Amino acid sequence: MNSVIISQIIAQEFSIAQQNINNALELWTEGATIPFIARYRKERTGSLDELELRNIFERYTYLTELEKRKETILEKISSQNKLTAELKNQIISCLNKTDLEDIYLPYKPKRRTRASIAREQGLEPLAKFIQSLNHPQAKTVSLEEVAQEYINESQGIENANDALSGAADILAEAVADKAEIRAYLRAYLFKKGVFVSQIKKDFPEGSTKYEMYRKYQYAVSKIPPHNILALYRGEAEKILTVDIKIAEEEVMAYLEGQEILTKSTIIKNFYRAMLKDAFNRLLKPSLVREVRSDRKQYADLESIKTFETNLRNLLLSSPAGMKPTLAIDPGFRTGCKVAALSETGRFIKYQAIFPHSGTQKREQAKRIVQDFISKYNIELIAIGNGTASRETDQFIGESIKELDLKPIKVIVNESGASIYSASDVARQEFPDLDITVRGAISIGRRLQDPLAELVKIDPKSIGVGQYQHDVEQKLLKKKLAETVESCVNYVGVDLNTASTELLTFVSGISGAIANNIVAYRNEKGAFKNRKELLKVAKLGAKTFEQAAGFLRIRNGDNPLDNTGVHPESYQLIKQMATVLNIPVKEISKAEAKLKTLDLKQFVSEKVGLPTIKDAIAELEKPGRDPREQFKYATFQEGINEIKDLKEGMILEGIVTNVVNFGAFVDVGVHQDGLVHISQLANRFVEDPKQIVKVGEVVKVKVLEINEKLQRIGLSMNFK
Repeated sequence: MNSVIISQIIAQEFSIAQQNINNALELWTEGATIPFIARYRKERTGSLDELELRNIFERYTYLTELEKRKETILEKISSQNKLTAELKNQIISCLNKTDLEDIYLPYKPKRRTRASIAREQGLEPLAKFIQSLNHPQAKTVSLEEVAQEYINESQGIENANDALSGAADILAEAVADKAEIRAYLRAYLFKKGVFVSQIKKDFPEGSTKYEMYRKYQYAVSKIPPHNILALYRGEAEKILTVDIKIAEEEVMAYLEGQEILTKSTIIKNFYRAMLKDAFNRLLKPSLVREVRSDRKQYADLESIKTFETNLRNLLLSSPAGMKPTLAIDPGFRTGCKVAALSETGRFIKYQAIFPHSGTQKREQAKRIVQDFISKYNIELIAIGNGTASRETDQFIGESIKELDLKPIKVIVNESGASIYSASDVARQEFPDLDITVRGAISIGRRLQDPLAELVKIDPKSIGVGQYQHDVEQKLLKKKLAETVESCVNYVGVDLNTASTELLTFVSGISGAIANNIVAYRNEKGAFKNRKELLKVAKLGAKTFEQAAGFLRIRNGDNPLDNTGVHPESYQLIKQMATVLNIPVKEISKAEAKLKTLDLKQFVSEKVGLPTIKDAIAELEKPGRDPREQFKYATFQEGINEIKDLKEGMILEGIVTNVVNFGAFVDVGVHQDGLVHISQLANRFVEDPKQIVKVGEVVKVKVLEINEKLQRIGLSMNFK
C-alpha cells in the first residue's frame, strides 16, 4: 500500500477531498507545522483546521506503521513457505493493528508451550486424527485405544491419558490462534464484560480512598475513564483486586457451536473439555489483557483530552494587560515577598513586608506598599492564592483604601510557581534573586499575560489534570506540547518582549533559534521589522516562512508586522491599498472602506478567498488579542477559611480544574470545592467541559462542608 492509497483511505474515513489530504500531507512532510498549514495554507487544504490536520497526520502515521508491520509479517510467513494467495490478500487488506496480529498469530514464533512440547513428543498425528473425526459422519471410536499407540515413556508419555492431553493441547492452541474466534470473543468482552473489583481483606471499611470500589461492578463498554484509572491505581497499590467477568456458559456455547461438528458423544466430550481449556488457559487471559489495555488507552486519551482542554483554557485566560504590577507571594511568619514589575513584566524592585506580625509591622508594610504603588504607578496587584492569601488580600484592601487611584487587586492561582522559581529557566532569568522572589515575579506576570508566563512551566505542574500520573506519559507530554504550541500561535507573540521559552513554541522555531533571536535582540536592540529576522543566526528562509506570521512587532517600520498578515501577503495588501487609493500604513484605519472591496478581484493562482478574508480580518483589528476580556473573581469578605463557610452560602469563585465527574472551584478558603457533575446545571450533563472551563468566574452555592476531610460540596444548579 503506497502513500496514494493511504491518502485515499484517510479521505474516505474522514469524508475529506483526497486532494486536500494529499496537499496537507505534502506540506507536512516538507516540514510545515500544523499551525502554519491551518493558518496560511487554507487554499491548499480546503481550510482544514488544526484538529482535522492532527487527526489526518496521526492516522497517516498509524497506517504507515501498519504497512511496515505488514511487510515484516509477509516476509516471515513467506520464509515458512506458508504464504497463500488468500492469506496474502487478507494481510494486505487489513486496516487494524490488532486484527493484523490476530492473522499473524498462528505463524508467529512462540516460546515453548504445552502444544509445542506435545509436538516434540510426536503427538501431532494423534491431534490430526482426532480432528479428522470431528465431522457429522464420523464413526465412534475409542480414543483411549487409539492413544495407546502414542505411549512413549522416554518422551514422558506414560499412558493414553497423557497422549490425549498432549493432543488436546495442540488442538487448544490452534483454536486460540484463530483470528475469527479471537475477534468475536474480544468484541464479546467489550459488549458484555463487566469490571468487578473488591478491596482486599487487609483494609477494613473506611480505611482507604477506594471505598466506592469495595464491591464495584461496571460494564466494560460504559465504564467512565476516571473509574478505569482509579481501579488500575488501586490495583497497583495492592489495595484492590480487579477482574473482568463474563457469562462463560455463553462463551462455551459459542465455541462449541463453532468448533464441534461431530455427533459422536466421545468426540464431543473430548472437544468440550479441550475448548474449555483453550478458553480458560489461552483465550481468556490474553483477551482480558487486551481489553484491559484497550480500556486503559481509552481512559488515557479521554483524560489527556480533558487535560488538553483545561490547559488550553488556562493558557488562553484573559490577560489583565501589560500594566505596571505589584506582585505578592503571601506568607505569615516569613512575610510577604513584594515585587514591582514594569508594564512589560521587567523586574524593578523587591522587598519583604510583614503585615501579619503585629500592628507596628502592619503599618510599616502598608507604607511600603503605598510607596511602591505611587513610585512605580502600579495599576495591578497580583496576590498568590497560597498560605495567607485571603489575609494578605484584606491587608492590601486596607492599604489602597486611602489612595485616590486604586489599583485592581486580583488573587492569582500560583500552582506551579514554586516549580518555576526553582527551575533552570528562573535561575537564568534571575540568578541573583531568592527563590521566593522569583515566585512572586511569576505570580505578577501570570496576571499580566498568563500564556507568556505559564509556558515556562511543565504543564503537568499547573494543576489542571486528572489522574495525570496514571496516564501514558509519552503521549501526555506530546499532546500537552501540541496544546501549548497551538495556543501560542493562536495568540501570536511579541517578538521584542518574548522569552526564549515562549519563542520555542512559535511555529518553526527551535530552541537554538529562539536563543539566537534573544541574543540578537540583546545585542542589536529591538527588531524594527520582520525581515530583520533573517539576520538571526540559523534562521533561514524556511523558518522565516513558518514563523513570521505568528510574530508581532509593535511600533515597527511596517504596521503590517503587528498583524497576523503573513509577509508573503504584503503585496496583496498593497494591491488593496492601491484600489482604495490610500497609503499602506493607513489601510488598517480604513475599516469602512475595506468592507466595500470586491474581494474576488484579488484572487489569483497563489492567493484565494480564505487568505484574502483572513487578511481583511487582521486589518480591521490590527494587533488585537483574540483572548476574552479580562475578568476576575471577587471573594466574599470574612470568608477566609473552610470553617467560615456555611451551608446555603452563595459565593463567587473561579474554576481551577474540570474533570470527568465535575469541576473544582476556588472560593477563597485555601481548599477548592467540588461541583459534582450532577450539580453543574438543572439538566443532565454528559461532559462538564460543555458547561464550565478553567479560569471561568462562576457563582456557587455551598451544599456541604466536611472540615475533617477538607471537602466542600458546591452547586451551580440554583436560582
